[in-house]
Amino acid sequence: MSATSVLARKWRPKTFAQLAGQEHVVRALGNALAQNRLHHAYLFTGTRGVGKTTIARIFAKSLNCASGITATPCGACSACAEIDSGRFVDLIELDAASNTQVDNMRELLESALYAPTSGRFKVYIIDEVHMLSKNAFNAMLKTLEEPPAHVKFILATTDPQKIPVTVLSRCLQFNLKQLPPALILSRLKYVLEQENIPFETGALALLARAAAGSMRDALSLLDQAIAYSDARVDEATVRNMLGAIDQGYLFDLLQALLAKDGAGLLRIADDMALRSLSFEAALQDLAILLHRIALAQTVPQGIAEDEPERERLLGLAQQFSAEDVQLYYQIAVHGRDEIDLAPDEYAGFTMTLLRMLAFMPAGARAATTRPAPAAAQPVAVAAPVENAGPSRVAALSPATAAAAPASLDWSVLLGQLNVQGSARELARHCTLESYADGRLVLNLAPQHKLMLNNKAAQEKLQAALSEYFAVPVRLSVVLATSNIATPAAAEQQEKQLRQQQAEAAIMQDSFVREARAQLGAQIIEGSVKPV
Repeated sequence: MSATSVLARKWRPKTFAQLAGQEHVVRALGNALAQNRLHHAYLFTGTRGVGKTTIARIFAKSLNCASGITATPCGACSACAEIDSGRFVDLIELDAASNTQVDNMRELLESALYAPTSGRFKVYIIDEVHMLSKNAFNAMLKTLEEPPAHVKFILATTDPQKIPVTVLSRCLQFNLKQLPPALILSRLKYVLEQENIPFETGALALLARAAAGSMRDALSLLDQAIAYSDARVDEATVRNMLGAIDQGYLFDLLQALLAKDGAGLLRIADDMALRSLSFEAALQDLAILLHRIALAQTVPQGIAEDEPERERLLGLAQQFSAEDVQLYYQIAVHGRDEIDLAPDEYAGFTMTLLRMLAFMPAGARAATTRPAPAAAQPVAVAAPVENAGPSRVAALSPATAAAAPASLDWSVLLGQLNVQGSARELARHCTLESYADGRLVLNLAPQHKLMLNNKAAQEKLQAALSEYFAVPVRLSVVLATSNIATPAAAEQQEKQLRQQQAEAAIMQDSFVREARAQLGAQIIEGSVKPV
């Protein structure tokens, strides 16, 4: 594909109306142009490919259009046509990444003293401005303090933290957002329809996700997909190009996890290995799928009606508990971070799946009432589970406690013990290892190993256990060799889930959505609290 037909260039927006996803910036600039309230320096920040230089060029046309200063440049006059083709002499673009030195900046600023050759304003677009040297910034500062009336500066950067505050304070700053996958998918669909190239929506969804919020990256990937698939963009080819795992495998993995089918999990992993699929990409996609399931659980309307996998997502959302989805999401993310430390990708991937299986809660939590200490009462004891965290079954009565297997629910029992302070904190960070012949063994989470030295806390906990079971209990606390699902960890997960639900609810509030869309409002981090 020739340079003139590169999609990212061919389909770059030429007017504010064609620009999608940055409405807050377009509205502010449009109002400033309509009211002729123009600043001398603007700073556009945001990740790559979100429209910083595109907006800068449209703004340059708005300033120099023959029809006058306007938010809707005609696109037909000589100024508009020359800016679109990159030939307008009064639009000077500088890539600061390759022109970092003070001499380059001084030369540019000296030219700013002269009046425009053919336009209304001289417009300087400095991309990746944070790459300038300290001396170059100092040279720019003088002109920013006392700019000629015919000069407008438009600075763009992906890293505003590196720009001196003295420069920031002299610019109007606009933060461009990453583009959501749905918007990118819509744009890719429009481009292919205009290009008369057949496509599958699933393929575009993969490209939109892979673009990570960048429209330019999305169009570049689309170019690659067209060349890769011989002018037809189908899902199977794009998956192969991206090294992405078929979503069907992800759903199969979660179904095997629901069934506690360890052998099935390994069969799927072996099948993936035979197909040479990327296990690191698989963990990333698995985390994305778990996020979408959590979204389906808390904000079902967040799953589009035309989502190809909508029914499967909603089905899994009903089968998994919200807590389990949060836990598996964390395990998938950590597994991806740690995969480079594994002996090989297969080992890292399968260990992550086995970790999910190991930490899976055993059944539903049963409601219990503390039995009276003086009376023996019948009790329902679930089947014993492996030592992979607290099981969710009823606590035992005193009459059966002495000979009980390690099948009682430590979280439930903890809620019934008469224990406070350091002893309770010790208990919250433990799981039950075993209880037999009057000896109860707890596993302590390794990050809280200092609690092992707190003999007073252990003695208080032992006394509370003996009181509860109405028989002498010998308590032993041992350090676990890996992270364990303690009551404290479960409480933290529940707290995080409630926080996420509260934040999701705020983001869906109609007033908040309108304020963000119309005014560019932002939610202050940490200000949202669950009730």
